[in-house]
Amino acid sequence: MWNKVVFSLELNTIHYEDCIEGIPKRLPPNSIDLIIADPPFGIEFVGLNALYNRKKEYVVKGYSEISKEDYVDFTKKWVEAIYPVLKETGSAYIFSGWTNLKDVLIAIDDAGFKTINHIIWKYQFGVFTKHKYVTSHYHILFVVKNAKEYFFNKVDHYPEDVWEIKREYLKRTKKNTTKLPDELVEKLLNYSSKPGDVVLDPFMGNGTTAVACTKLNRNYIGFEINPNAEEIINDNISKAQVQKV
Repeated sequence: MWNKVVFSLELNTIHYEDCIEGIPKRLPPNSIDLIIADPPFGIEFVGLNALYNRKKEYVVKGYSEISKEDYVDFTKKWVEAIYPVLKETGSAYIFSGWTNLKDVLIAIDDAGFKTINHIIWKYQFGVFTKHKYVTSHYHILFVVKNAKEYFFNKVDHYPEDVWEIKREYLKRTKKNTTKLPDELVEKLLNYSSKPGDVVLDPFMGNGTTAVACTKLNRNYIGFEINPNAEEIINDNISKAQVQKV
């Protein structure tokens, strides 16, 4: 429940705290134009190490995955937290792997969101398997509060719901969890926001949303539970600011 406080919306800032607690404390209702959420998928990080050929020295300490037992409750709580802050004209893009997709879909419906599209992001570097198909896609759920009023900038004449975008496979580069491609996040911004809009990322990770907002003249507000990621995020944002000049 939102406390009766006077909110001061801090733009272009990242709060290093749990978004479930931080969002109702820091953001007023109906204040966000676009939400981009790439939450933990509830899978073992050992598998991710194999997928990305990672060594421990290139993974930021402090990353915490959500256990399978806690995933339903975790998903329900963070989806409930983002719903009130989104404007009636706003949109949200929620990433999910296939393993816990049903939990995310249920949480979205229960919170009151309306699903507009189910986008498939096709990528490379899927994990080799012997007895099943290689997983090489993520689900991106395009949801809104009001199916009649949401903003949508039809960038392409014939926008399709399957996107083939390569992962950014950067060796010897330190990262906090997995990193979304800049191209992918910029595409979301171009479709569902305007310059000057306020974009919320409840799981900032490596700061990709903040970087894309900096490039495209959007304002960002982020939450990141791992304080050890602050240096990497600040460095990525600083590089984007330099490139923009």
